[in-house]
Amino acid sequence: MLDAAAYNPYLSPGTAPMFSYRHAFHAGNHADCLKHFILVALLRYMEQKDKPFSLIDTHAGAGAYGLDAGYAMKNSEWEGGIARLWQRTDLPPALADFVELVRGMNSSGKPTFYPGSPYIAHKLMREHDRLRLYEMHPTDVDLLGKTFQNAGRQVMVTRGDGYAGLKSLLPPPSRRALALIDPSYEDKRDYSQVVQTLKDSLTRFATGTYAVWYPLLPRPEAQRLPDRLHAIQAEWLDVRLQVSRAGPGMFGSGMFILNPPWTLRATLTECMPVLKDALAQDEGAGFQITTSDMAPVKREPFQHSRAKPAPRTR
Repeated sequence: MLDAAAYNPYLSPGTAPMFSYRHAFHAGNHADCLKHFILVALLRYMEQKDKPFSLIDTHAGAGAYGLDAGYAMKNSEWEGGIARLWQRTDLPPALADFVELVRGMNSSGKPTFYPGSPYIAHKLMREHDRLRLYEMHPTDVDLLGKTFQNAGRQVMVTRGDGYAGLKSLLPPPSRRALALIDPSYEDKRDYSQVVQTLKDSLTRFATGTYAVWYPLLPRPEAQRLPDRLHAIQAEWLDVRLQVSRAGPGMFGSGMFILNPPWTLRATLTECMPVLKDALAQDEGAGFQITTSDMAPVKREPFQHSRAKPAPRTR
């Protein structure tokens, strides 16, 4: 049993000098809503078969986050994310499934806690599935370990390089795996490392499903990343959510999935218009769904986005 109250012993923002990025500042924001509703959909698909699978999270963070104290209160980014979905009763099934999972960890009925990817995965995985978590931040990995200290062999927490960790775990014994790769991208090397990791992973385990989160930013590395991902020779789906006009900071994010479930495109086509309308900050909001074998299947206007859909190759 995981205790949500254990997820919020955060120090003040000035007490972690080794690493500047703390996801607790951003927990529950628009990017988390996109990433985690898709993660729930992927896990639901994986569990349709009896055969066990492994979920490998390369940048696991702290596991889950408090929204009513500490880092999350600094900018209250969750108010522009999960809070806008909290009371909705008209959401498409896949979005409603995600929101209900978040509500389930908040017994007060108010958004006090927000689940990270490890919590979501553990909540949905079956007893014979496996969860492998990597995190570099010393404080976050300690919290992560404490969160799952009673999870037994099902969950393994490692302080280390998630890119290398993923490589070491492929192929998994069950020959079924979902990898979530979501670095902060504060280190510019992440943009190249993500692409190389996907290529290496396909060489080791070509049938795995690989989900990459990425930010929409004005920096050149971020603008080039979608085209670099689209050039990978495999079946893929790319979905981008822009919540505001392009500016100096992050104005949206995307999820790129290699070997996506065949059901995912229809799920996104149904959910993305609703998610865009719910999370839009101004008239610059839009979304785009692109696949490896066709032009964008659904699109609403983007502003100042240099990413182009992949050409038809099949």
